Amino acid sequence: MTAITPCQLPPPATHFDAIVVGSGISGGWAAKELTNHGLRTLLLDRGRQVEHVTDYPTAMLNPWEFPHRGQVTNELRQAYSVASRNYAFYEGSAHFYAKDSDHPYVAEKPFDWIQGYQVGGRSLLWGRQTQRWSDFDFTGPARDGFAVDWPIRYADLAPWYSYVERFVGISGNRDGLATLPDGEFLPPHPMSCVEQYFTQQMARHYPTRPVVIGRAAHLTQPQPIHRQQGRAQCQHRTLCERGCPFGGYFSSNSSTIPWAMKTGKLTLRPDSVVHSIIYDEAKGKATGVRVVDAHTNALREYYAPMLFLNASALNTTKILLNSTSNRFPQGLGNDNGLLGKFVAFHNYRGRITAQYEGFLDKTTWGKRPNSCYLPRFRNVHRQETTGLASQFLRGYAATFGASRPSQVSKDGFGDDLKERLTHYTPGPWSVYSGMMGETIPKESNAVRLDPTLKDRWGIPQLRISVAYDDNDTKMIRDFHEQLTEMYERAGFTNIQTLDNGRIPGNENHEMGGVRMGRDPKTSLLNKWNQLHACKNVFVTDGACMTSTSTQNPSLTYMALTARAADYAARQLKAKTL
Repeated sequence: MTAITPCQLPPPATHFDAIVVGSGISGGWAAKELTNHGLRTLLLDRGRQVEHVTDYPTAMLNPWEFPHRGQVTNELRQAYSVASRNYAFYEGSAHFYAKDSDHPYVAEKPFDWIQGYQVGGRSLLWGRQTQRWSDFDFTGPARDGFAVDWPIRYADLAPWYSYVERFVGISGNRDGLATLPDGEFLPPHPMSCVEQYFTQQMARHYPTRPVVIGRAAHLTQPQPIHRQQGRAQCQHRTLCERGCPFGGYFSSNSSTIPWAMKTGKLTLRPDSVVHSIIYDEAKGKATGVRVVDAHTNALREYYAPMLFLNASALNTTKILLNSTSNRFPQGLGNDNGLLGKFVAFHNYRGRITAQYEGFLDKTTWGKRPNSCYLPRFRNVHRQETTGLASQFLRGYAATFGASRPSQVSKDGFGDDLKERLTHYTPGPWSVYSGMMGETIPKESNAVRLDPTLKDRWGIPQLRISVAYDDNDTKMIRDFHEQLTEMYERAGFTNIQTLDNGRIPGNENHEMGGVRMGRDPKTSLLNKWNQLHACKNVFVTDGACMTSTSTQNPSLTYMALTARAADYAARQLKAKTL
């Protein structure tokens, strides 16, 4: 057999049926759906390759096998000055975060842009909490006049929620709540005795404030569709941010990307930093993307009649802003000048803790990857908060959890320490809640390109100007007041409230910048997630969000992506794109 020398190898393909930018939660779904439709799809990611199982270097390490027992050293904290403030960052997960010095941005106001660049993106780091939106969420802007009306309603997305949930695997109960629609669930995680007690007390004292077990993307009982993906039951190790070799929680790496690969239609190119979108003035369409090699800075172009942007909210916005032409001097699709504006996020600043003196004959055993959940109960059916001092728009959801932490001293070492850790009486039950508040998209909360500063690939840095406002402050105060009252009714003691000062971005839930809407004058995308002014470009990551609701957003990103990809593939085959 004659060997083929490198110069005889065929050049890499540059023409595809579809291009997907970003391989995280939504990008993986775009790749899966488009390849399932038979489209030759190029999936680009600016980060390195991460293979499921083999590229999770810390997944099976014990605490004593880490050089610093999992702690963040000063050196590591300096290298990851922003990322190290994220709740999931420690020695065992640092390799899935981007170094701030390698990916600079300009924060005009305090903002933690948590960046995770590798194949799979932040689907390796996400919190895995998955709640559907309801019509209360999709109609919120229309009811109070802040932001613009969503071009879709719950009925438009409901079948796609079900489609995604069955493939992903979501644990939870069917709770029958209008504010939190039921889904296609695997068996739920159990509540502890104190969590059951609190649920009963709330049902007695606050019948409109139900407490449910959290819904999470964990395989409590894998179904055939999950076994076909090569995934196994969640082991409840709660080491998810290291990467799960069992596939017990959903990630692009364990699920959608391998599924797309099996079709033979997917080409995956890591280390590919998308510079901008190529726009053909004569055709009035986007024709491809310009890509910079992450290591060599070599420029390459790839072409396709259809593009999906799933690079994460701020990066997708950045790509569009950098995609200028004679037709779009302010960025692709930006006829109304709104590209990069109306960015929003979730408010995680409110927290409350307390103790409960009952159930001292019981404790918990094992670990659980979620907590209980209190769906939004403020300003749902009407604007119930009134008066200048207390009125705020929208509302907040909250977590609830209970445990009996050890009060034994962990000082020292050897036999004495082992004896103390093995035989001890736990302290009283500790309970806690954290808020997740909806922030209102505002034109002043915006991102734009810096006119002079560039990154190592010659791409303009992003200037971020995003902040809390008075509405958020009032919401935190109300959370503290309402949860304190609820805790008191439940008989909890030693109640303490806290504003943790968490700054925007740190919660990983940045949204907006390329929002959906009905009117091209006030929005960038239509009901199918197409750019109004460039119909063959779709945006289905967090950038598309018109408002934020109080639910975790990733399930909605996935449902929007599956819906848009189905529509886009049918339009492409019908030659109407």
